[in-house]
Amino acid sequence: MNKKRILIFASGRGSNAEAIHEAAINGTVNGEVIGVICDHADAQVLKRAERWNVPTTVIEMKACRDKADFNEKILEAAKSYNPDLICLAGYMRICGENLINAFENKIINIHPALLPSFRGLHAQRQAVEAGVKVSGCTVHFVGTGLDDGPIITQVAVPVYDDDTEDTLADRILQQEHPAYVRVVTAYCADELKIAGHHVSGMHTK
Repeated sequence: MNKKRILIFASGRGSNAEAIHEAAINGTVNGEVIGVICDHADAQVLKRAERWNVPTTVIEMKACRDKADFNEKILEAAKSYNPDLICLAGYMRICGENLINAFENKIINIHPALLPSFRGLHAQRQAVEAGVKVSGCTVHFVGTGLDDGPIITQVAVPVYDDDTEDTLADRILQQEHPAYVRVVTAYCADELKIAGHHVSGMHTK
């Protein structure tokens, strides 16, 4: 089976991107990271991509006329890489509907909460403030609403009485990397099946 072409979208340090790239290099994932699209010229993920010898495209909102112009430039850039899969790895922008429609069921994201709870930004803070006893991370296909696409896998972590947003975020992050890699592995092996909002084909740990 041919290796899948994986395009990374990231805004920051890119630790999840690093986990995916390492899994591709060591053969866990039947794919290769073929590019990184980033919306911040000073993001650490760009240094990682340089180390991987992977091309990058930087598109900053401030260089665009408006949101529609930004979304169009993002779509053009994504198409230029001809990806089989787009992985949002700490990408802090909502994908435009034009991108989602062009790459239907080919964009996946990881969110630091057990969706559908605590959508959007600062999910860990939302969990702590809500007083929940369990949180975690969710890997899902990207839909046109906020964090609302079909759920592929979830991993739960406990929330302790003395947790802060940062301590909970650190505990969730430890589960994010292996969860994301498991999903990308399954996707690149053509194991995932989508029926409506239900995704099957994920193996357990």
